[in-house]
Amino acid sequence: MIPIRRALISVTDKTGVADFARALREMGVEIISTGGTARVIREAGVEVIDVSEVTGFPEMLDGRVKTLHPKIHGGLLYLRDKEDHVRQIQEQGIKPIDLVAVNLYAFEKTVASGADLDTAIENIDIGGPTLLRAAAKNFRYVTVIVDPADYERVLAEMREHGGATTLRTRFELARKVFETTARYDRAIADYLSRVPPPEET
Repeated sequence: MIPIRRALISVTDKTGVADFARALREMGVEIISTGGTARVIREAGVEVIDVSEVTGFPEMLDGRVKTLHPKIHGGLLYLRDKEDHVRQIQEQGIKPIDLVAVNLYAFEKTVASGADLDTAIENIDIGGPTLLRAAAKNFRYVTVIVDPADYERVLAEMREHGGATTLRTRFELARKVFETTARYDRAIADYLSRVPPPEET
């Protein structure tokens, strides 16, 4: 059980995120964040590092590219007990990311509002599912949260176990991630099956 020392938080649903970030900081966790989430955390008086400081690149393309970078995904995906992985991330100046809290663009809500195809497409989340899947794949080492309802569960375990979470909890949270991303992709596929293809211009 390795204590969580570094977390990435990037959420559409901001419910409880400032309090969650504050509790993590009180336990000594460094927080990385993006855009609106970083602003909410900062406005609550909690120290936060912009993801652009980690990657060395600004958020680009109207926010389409923020976290898609080796310094993020390398920190999530490397195997902590594999010597070659550890060597590679050290050589590349990549630091571990031990916790990810992400939820997804509200695609179904956007579609239900009667949005047109272009608006619906812009509400297909790319970075969010990628972060979630990377963290969930590496659940043996990384805690991943897709639902704000799980913030307190994670904080309670960290308090009980010296800043760490149990493998059982990490596994159950990872399973929840894959259930969520499967539903998300199904909703996108169902929507695209119902709309006519765009005309050539």
